[in-house]
Amino acid sequence: MLKNALMLAALLLPACFANAHEFKVGDLQINHPWSQELPPNAPTVAAYFVIHNPGSTADRLTAVDSPIAGKAELHEHVRQLDLMKMQQVASVDIPAKGDVTFAPMAYHVMLLDLKDRSLLQDGKHFPLTLHFAKAGDVTVEVSVQKQPPAGSHDMSHMDHMQ
Repeated sequence: MLKNALMLAALLLPACFANAHEFKVGDLQINHPWSQELPPNAPTVAAYFVIHNPGSTADRLTAVDSPIAGKAELHEHVRQLDLMKMQQVASVDIPAKGDVTFAPMAYHVMLLDLKDRSLLQDGKHFPLTLHFAKAGDVTVEVSVQKQPPAGSHDMSHMDHMQ
């Protein structure tokens, strides 16, 4: 009986990860982490998600890391003259009773010096650890998708970056 229960749990575990789109640490909830599938020779990949803070205390995302990359950075897009430019930021403030959206053409996580490209294909997942000043650390599973989820920012302007 126990052997059958363990076998069932092992079979269902991948399905649970496939449907796990929300992660929690302290008061913070990280919703729908995702990354877009890119060509195999892409030098970097970006990760996106929404951080929801229903609590009464602000927090700060101070760093990120992933075993699939040699380096992970927090970035944002800013308009300079008529161009959108991507730049690294030291941290991202998470306001009390507020949301911060990491999306194309907004805040995002850049993964550089990619080590394991096998996890960057449609339907795969990879771990990403978020380090918060107050809430602590949380590891989320980033879902790799061929297309951005409905409602994400338009990626057609990516060619305007410097």
